[in-house]
Amino acid sequence: MLTGLLNNRHSAVFFALALCVGCQSGSGDTASETDSGSDSDTDGNGELVVPDVYAFTSRFGDESSVSYSGQTARQVLVSQLKGEMAAIQDEIEMGAVFESGDVAARLNFYYQFDSASAGSLPHGLSTTPPPLQTTWDDISSGKDLQGKIAGNDETGQHKDWNSQMVGWDSAANPDGLIQDWFAAVDALAVEYSAGNIPLDPTGAQISKYYISPEGHDYTQLIQKFLLGAVNYSQGTDDYLDDDLEGKGLNADNTEASDGSPYTALEHQWDEGFGYWGGARNYLEYTDDEIATSDGRPEYASGYHDYDGDGAIDLKAELNFAASVNAGKRDRGSSDAAPTDFSTTTMQAFLTGRAIISSADGALTDEQMTALKEQRDIAVDGWERAIAATAVHYVNDTIRDMNAAEYNFADHAKHWGELKGFLLTLQFNPRSQVSDADLAMLHSLVGTAPVLPGSGGEADYIADLLAARDILGQSYGFDASNLGDENGENGW
Repeated sequence: MLTGLLNNRHSAVFFALALCVGCQSGSGDTASETDSGSDSDTDGNGELVVPDVYAFTSRFGDESSVSYSGQTARQVLVSQLKGEMAAIQDEIEMGAVFESGDVAARLNFYYQFDSASAGSLPHGLSTTPPPLQTTWDDISSGKDLQGKIAGNDETGQHKDWNSQMVGWDSAANPDGLIQDWFAAVDALAVEYSAGNIPLDPTGAQISKYYISPEGHDYTQLIQKFLLGAVNYSQGTDDYLDDDLEGKGLNADNTEASDGSPYTALEHQWDEGFGYWGGARNYLEYTDDEIATSDGRPEYASGYHDYDGDGAIDLKAELNFAASVNAGKRDRGSSDAAPTDFSTTTMQAFLTGRAIISSADGALTDEQMTALKEQRDIAVDGWERAIAATAVHYVNDTIRDMNAAEYNFADHAKHWGELKGFLLTLQFNPRSQVSDADLAMLHSLVGTAPVLPGSGGEADYIADLLAARDILGQSYGFDASNLGDENGENGW
């Protein structure tokens, strides 16, 4: 078993974990950081050497063995789909009028992305310095979201998502829910752009077309659900799982995969890491920098030109989605009970990949046990950050409901984020929340926020506090991170 994981994000050195590698032989090289990858192997004493950067050299040549371009492409697709919804709002404010089906088609451009017709187009994600990759095909080709959403990619799924999805009963499955939401936001855009702007509970016009009068912020619901039903599902229930022969952690590690510079097992682990979304040098970032809240100028936007080539490599140098939320929750945790989801998760990914690379062939039983241990640590850290983020949005929603100056857009946004993260939890086969508790969470939170003037505000706040308690008990969160009855003094 691996022990002694460090908790120092700022460590600039490599650390060793005492793991006997049995009869497997290694090069004896120490890890060294290069643009193409780092050797990560056993030292002369048979101890595993783990780099602090996700960089590993191929044992079939001198190039990097790390590859997860498809996962990066899907991270960008989710990000840009959300950006498209904001762009449509800008167009409406400039006087654009939309016909039925227009907005749904624009959202499906990303969800059903077709490289053959659109791969040469700019992806539109901007950084400073600019991205190394300028078109979709520069990132990866042949990738979409629909084909990988839970239920559509059926291999290895731990549930039948056509009958066992929880949290939104009106949809048959995850794909159906996304299409239902696209249709809903399409209808809202048609009305809004025609000047038929609905009113919020205060009698004011709703400020964004993608917020329904019922309080559904579809931008938040769609983005968070895709990060769960695609990224989290694929990462935890596919690439990092061990339930199928020749798949996930059971993939081959003895030969190059189809002539690539990596084995199938190395690639499966990399793809799981890609869905989590951390930059290769993630451990060099502070929590403020991961959260894009403060820090060194060259890191403070959540990306860093690590190799100094004057561009941001989207496949290596930018923090996406789940990895960002981990830093946000660590940053917001109590001084009395600080969390370190970010470092713990990243170090588990690094250590697991080092175990695979050090094997130089099929893993021994001891190495496989150690690898599964690191998988469990990585997936648990990933999930805890999601659950803690749900706690955060419980608190935000309660504060929105108690605010002296009520803001409907804030209320809808925070509730949408809460619901989206709760929907995510079902896609991990190793979830720490039971099926019964997850069903109760969705029963308490419901499928729409309770709005002012409904008469049920006090009861709903009590339900939100009960949901927060379930999350706290399921994950062992300290009370100082959960917050008080007013949603204050917690995440």
